[in-house]
Amino acid sequence: MSINANNPSLKSWVNVPEDSGFPIQNLPFGIFRTSYLEPGAGIAIGEYILDLTYLHENGFFSELKLPRGVFNQKYLNDFIALGREKTGKVRNRIAELLWEENAELRDNKPARELALIPMAEAEMLMPVSVPNYTDFYSSIEHATNVGTMFRDPENALLPNWRHLPVGYHGRASSIVPSGVAIHRPKGQTKPPEADQPVFGPTKRLDFELEMAFITGKESRLGNPVSTQEADEYIFGFVIFNDWSARDIQVWEYVPLGPFLAKNFASSISPWIVTLDALEPCRVEGPEQEPGVLPYLRYEGKKNFDIELEVAVRPEGSQETRVCQTNFRYMYWNVNQQLAHHTVNGCNIRVGDMYASGTISGKDPSSYGSMLEIAWKGTKPVRMSDGSERVFIEDGDEVIMRGYAGRDGVRIGFGEVRTKVLPAK
Repeated sequence: MSINANNPSLKSWVNVPEDSGFPIQNLPFGIFRTSYLEPGAGIAIGEYILDLTYLHENGFFSELKLPRGVFNQKYLNDFIALGREKTGKVRNRIAELLWEENAELRDNKPARELALIPMAEAEMLMPVSVPNYTDFYSSIEHATNVGTMFRDPENALLPNWRHLPVGYHGRASSIVPSGVAIHRPKGQTKPPEADQPVFGPTKRLDFELEMAFITGKESRLGNPVSTQEADEYIFGFVIFNDWSARDIQVWEYVPLGPFLAKNFASSISPWIVTLDALEPCRVEGPEQEPGVLPYLRYEGKKNFDIELEVAVRPEGSQETRVCQTNFRYMYWNVNQQLAHHTVNGCNIRVGDMYASGTISGKDPSSYGSMLEIAWKGTKPVRMSDGSERVFIEDGDEVIMRGYAGRDGVRIGFGEVRTKVLPAK
């Protein structure tokens, strides 16, 4: 299918600020509500949300023969379950409606005023109901840094790391959208000088900068999805903050991996940027050595050039940027992740979320967690108000942003903005 919406020369009759991440070439999907509208599906364009429920109910998608009420729902699951081809046609149709030379919606003042909702009037909600969540560990720089800190620097990577995309099943119910505050988690920790564990709030709350993809197609139990087929199963991407309580994690993770250290919350950006929108942003991934097993081999460019950053804002102060990195650094790409996840016959569902693992580059300024940035607490980071951080404190707000840029077009993901409240 031709992706007409990706044409870099397209311009919209809706005003799109020059620094906006939501031009006509993006058109990410989300769920919003206002004081006068119930939750429903929308598209981001500039500083507005295009109300897809209104467009559908008033015949603007009549030729696409979409199911009745597909947008008038609390989640996008039924819509993305229509498949990549159908959802791509919807995106192309929206680009056609928003094109500066198309008068169909532009000159229909009553429809235009009802269909375009200022973002300032809207609250963004969880875009999908997440049946299952998997967290991978796919940045070789991050894995090497963590292995260096906690194990032998000469053998930072475990023997399996270069042979398969390491991952674990996380807690889907505690994934929340940007703007939802979280409470500092409690659990068992064992201070180095103590003989017995103690219970209480984590003293080492950390963010992890990740991307996550969302599947829009189901597979049957027993049927693997190959690296060649994976693109047809992936609907789009969000920025993902995989919150971590490092001191709880160190005490609990042997032998079965993270539990209370991770399941208390994960935060995502509310707009899903489609795989279609990111097609022009594909790049080569790093060379994988040794060569992978046949089921993990792939063809073409499967990494994405997405600039990412993290800022920390102490309460009552200005934010301080602590990280700049790029999704292109990932050693294991999303096609390999999905192929490995299903090679044993594990079935996938619409709305499942798969986080990349912390995204770190080679330079300390590109490390994607405070554990690395402050190097296990030995290199404090100075904030704008003069205070220092080695981990995240109560009252801090962590802000993640990301965009992909090609041909003068900025494909943005919006923000993941989360404030940390004291433990209950």
